[in-house]
Amino acid sequence: MITNEHIEQFIEQAHRYGDAKLMLCSSGNLSWRIGEEALISGTGSWVPTLGKEKVSICNIASGTPTNGVKPSMESTFHLGILRERPDVNVVLHFQSEYATAISCMKNKPTNFNVTAEIPCHVGSEIPVIPYYRPGSPELAKAVVEAMLEHNSVLLTKLSAEKTLIKCTNELPSSKWLAVLLFSPEAIIQY
Repeated sequence: MITNEHIEQFIEQAHRYGDAKLMLCSSGNLSWRIGEEALISGTGSWVPTLGKEKVSICNIASGTPTNGVKPSMESTFHLGILRERPDVNVVLHFQSEYATAISCMKNKPTNFNVTAEIPCHVGSEIPVIPYYRPGSPELAKAVVEAMLEHNSVLLTKLSAEKTLIKCTNELPSSKWLAVLLFSPEAIIQY
């Protein structure tokens, strides 16, 4: 059962991701599995300044919100990953300026292993998902399928929209792994 303490931890981590500049304003979303339910940032919420009133509690199996807060439009892939990957408890969809730079590159890197830690903690291969409309069933299907065998995916769009999705087992480690992968030092090496 989700408690107020869980919600407070979720909000604290959301603010940490914002402080690390992994997302700005309403870009990005976050989910955390707790038993058979998940906390998901709500539709229209700003993860860096997430408040309790914008935290949705959803049944993972059905996707139904149980607290009256509408989850992020990307909740379909969050819940799909959580259903298909019992080893994953956290899904972070972020849009940092560095992830954006890579996502918008015409010739994207095929090897993201610019430091020794990346293949160990992020994965040796990061699939690049073609553009699908945000929130669409096609996007959710592509993300969930790619995440069956990977812990990170990069989404592409022809305009300035950008995104990376990272899954992990704990809230604090998802921030560290995201910063590790898309730090200025890693981008310079591309």
